[in-house]
Amino acid sequence: MKTETERLNTCLPLVVAWYDRVRRPLPWRQEPTPYHVWLSEIMLQQTRIEAVIPYYQRFLAQYPTVAALAQAEDERLMKLWEGLGYYSRARNLKKAAVQIMEQYGGHLPQQAAALKKLPGIGDYTAGAIASIAYGQPEPAVDGNVLRVLARLLASEEDIALTGTKARFTALLRQCYPSGREAALLTEGIMELGETICIPNGEAKCAACPLQAHCLAHETDTVARYPVKSPPKERRPEQRTVLLLRHDGRYAIRKREGKGLLAGLWEFPNVLGRLSPAEAAAWAEAQGLTVTACAPCPPGKHIFTHVEWHMEAFLLDCAGEGGPFLWKSPAEISGEYSVPTAFRFCMKLINGKALRD
Repeated sequence: MKTETERLNTCLPLVVAWYDRVRRPLPWRQEPTPYHVWLSEIMLQQTRIEAVIPYYQRFLAQYPTVAALAQAEDERLMKLWEGLGYYSRARNLKKAAVQIMEQYGGHLPQQAAALKKLPGIGDYTAGAIASIAYGQPEPAVDGNVLRVLARLLASEEDIALTGTKARFTALLRQCYPSGREAALLTEGIMELGETICIPNGEAKCAACPLQAHCLAHETDTVARYPVKSPPKERRPEQRTVLLLRHDGRYAIRKREGKGLLAGLWEFPNVLGRLSPAEAAAWAEAQGLTVTACAPCPPGKHIFTHVEWHMEAFLLDCAGEGGPFLWKSPAEISGEYSVPTAFRFCMKLINGKALRD
């Protein structure tokens, strides 16, 4: 039987040739500059390709270069990112852009080790930039790559463990090409995992260029791999959202600069489930006079490690005040970055039920 290295030396050129024939014409592949590769890879973290495309295009239209990104206004940057989630990605993009301008003359460094010193760039993103944009023989190992390798090698190792990822990365590095083939291989393995060796549903082995060399396919055990320990259960968190309204304007506030959704705008909310009387009392404690309080349809939002279960109340107020900004629904939608967690509130304040 072939060793793992021998199997990879046989299979990796097949991935390159396959990808060169079938790759999808995604926007960032049209001109894979270091900046374009970096931006696309950051946006694609935890986000579907279909969702990323319009964000990527709008972002590049606003910030076409590293220099433009380094000078971005924070509020505008967050507004452009609104709905994409994981907002720390956008903040780190700007921090890294500033650092690139100061230390590298506006050009991303070529070596993965230097790339990893930039905010928001870890092993995977550094490998992607180094190989795709610069042709460096540097693997970029994500969940798709781990799944392909686990099936190809029929590996019993838990891909959720950092040690498994490190071993697969080292194994790939021994066999990695350079130049154009490095770029094709990095994108090719990812493409294989996204379109053929898929995570959910039945793998499309008949269309796989590695079918004849895949140990899992050979032993009819594709569904067994990859081995992955289950993630920790998300912690449920009950919150009450207060839609404070006066004369068609609603109260919003900026979240603190650290923690979940840091620096974004939100509708006032508190931990726990409040009764209508408690909700009104909370608003009165902010210096407001409540004239009416009515329950609204609830909302739910799932983060990586926590899920919010949100009750909501509409509270009409006799005037504006408190530690809030008061804005119309159009102003909130157009000018302020409100996280997806509060999208149900945006629907409420734009809905007929709250205008009557």
